[in-house]
Amino acid sequence: MLISVLAESLALAAIGGILGGLTAYLAFNGYQTSTMNFQTFSQVAFAFAVTRSLLIQGLSYALAMGLVGGLLPAIKAARLPIATALREL
Repeated sequence: MLISVLAESLALAAIGGILGGLTAYLAFNGYQTSTMNFQTFSQVAFAFAVTRSLLIQGLSYALAMGLVGGLLPAIKAARLPIATALREL
């Protein structure tokens, strides 16, 4: 029971991480913007670059959060007797 709950948590986290990374790549990769300070008339321009290492890092964070978020429910489910767990569905 512990493994199945953790596997479900990690699968949902992986789906969310992949969708979030894809959305970030499509929306922000190559996006250029600037800020303007009207008191000093200075401008700061920057461009976003969504790289492969950033996508991997984001997916890693998503999987870590899925693991941490699914750990307590998995431990609780593992401690319940099977009949009691099935009645609570």
